This record gives sequence, structure tokens and C-alpha cells, in this order.
Amino acid sequence: MLILSCPSKLRFLEGLLKKSLPQTLQVYGEVMNINRGNPVGHEVIVDSWPDFKAVLTRPQRGVIAFVQRVAQWVEHEPLNVRVIVWSPRLGKEIPALQGVKLHHFISTFGKALPVKLYLPPHCSSFCSPRLDPGFTFSSLNSSHIDLLNETWHYGGSEHSRKYLANMVRCFPSTCILDSNGHPISWIIMESWGASAHSYTLPSHRQRGYSSMVQRAHGMRVHAAGFPVYGHVALDNTPQHKLMDSLGFQRLSELCHYCIHSPASQ
Repeated sequence: MLILSCPSKLRFLEGLLKKSLPQTLQVYGEVMNINRGNPVGHEVIVDSWPDFKAVLTRPQRGVIAFVQRVAQWVEHEPLNVRVIVWSPRLGKEIPALQGVKLHHFISTFGKALPVKLYLPPHCSSFCSPRLDPGFTFSSLNSSHIDLLNETWHYGGSEHSRKYLANMVRCFPSTCILDSNGHPISWIIMESWGASAHSYTLPSHRQRGYSSMVQRAHGMRVHAAGFPVYGHVALDNTPQHKLMDSLGFQRLSELCHYCIHSPASQ
């Protein structure tokens, strides 16, 4: 395995992945962030260069992450196979991982979360949403981390708190603030480019705030040059309905995330 550290090679890899969107969305977003300052300290590994069949991304030595990623390229067809995201070929051996089976990795180190990926309609069709008087759009900041950690399904630990703080510090986020300046609805871009952690406080639901945040965030991410997409857990029926109402396209492939943290060991 080779660590791909040359800037020109990383840019070349980004271009290749872009040609195979949307199948390469997660690893493409990750490589984009690495090529744009690498804010969370990740690195790219390939099995060979330039004729590679597998691409992996991982935290650099000394960097602790809540999740890790790996993608595989097989027979010139991108296959989203990651330590946290993989294709329907789950359980088949990955040559680049020396025969280690993903189902063995999952059963040993974490639990699988099946998700569906969504692509938006043309972002140019998004119109700027209007809020009620006293409510404003803003970005999340460090003062909001405790709230995010308390409301996130996989939060509640110091490790998840650090992870969320890192995402808020390094990547675009969008929230709606009430008249007291408190966030009531929000969303964050992950290191692999997905819009995630969408949440609205229970007392403010059924008022369209989630839809407004999704649209405003999509416009912001698109303006920054990143692909706009999201992932939704299979059992999150309200979020599926929201994505459908916004005109998002649900991809047919089923992906899985392995939630792995020190607390789960």
C-alpha cells in the first residue's frame, strides 16, 4: 500500500473520482477536503499507482477519529467500500485489505448502520428560504457543541463531543437561531462531504425548519464547490419524507456505516 502525498497526484485522483460520481461521492468528498487544506488530518492510501484498484482514506498517525473510511475501485468501476461505507458486496474479500472480510471487521469493532444516499435537484433551483421575524440563519460554533452531543443519536460521550467539535470547527454548518440566539435546527457537512447531523428540537418541529436548513445549507455547500448530498438511516422515516419532499433523488445502492468509537469497544 502506498501513501499518496504528492499534491499533483491527489488532484489527479480527485479528477478521476469526479468522473465517476455519484458512485464515488463519499471518497470524492474526502479527497476534496484533503486537497483543500486537509483540516482534519487525513491521508490517502492506494494499492498501486497510477493503476490502482483500491483507495483508502484514514486519519494520519496521531489523529483520533470517530469514524474511518475506505473505498475500493474494481475493474474500472468505483465501488464504495469503506470501513464505514461499503457497497452491496458486503462480506466479499477486499484484495487491498489482504483478504480481511468486512463482515468480520464489523462484528469485531463496531455495529453496522444501513443508510440511503440522496442527491438534490439542481441547486440553482433552491430559493433562499424566509424565516419568521426574530429567527436568523447562522453557523454552528463551539458554544453549541454540548447541545449537539446531547441530541445526536451516537453522542453523549467525550469522544463524540470532540468529534462534533472538530466537524463544526473545520466544515460548513448551517443552523437557525431563535430570538434568544439559540440554535433550534441545524445540519453539518462531514469530512467526506455529506450533509449530516440534521436535527430540529422537538418543540420546533412541524414548522418547516428542517426543510429551510437543508435548502440554505445546500446552497452554501454548492457555492463552495462541494457536491451536495446526504445520507439517511433506513429507520429514519421522517428524514426520508423530508428528502422526498425537497425533490432529492434516492440512490438505489444501500450503504452501511460502521459506528466505531472507544466507547463501543
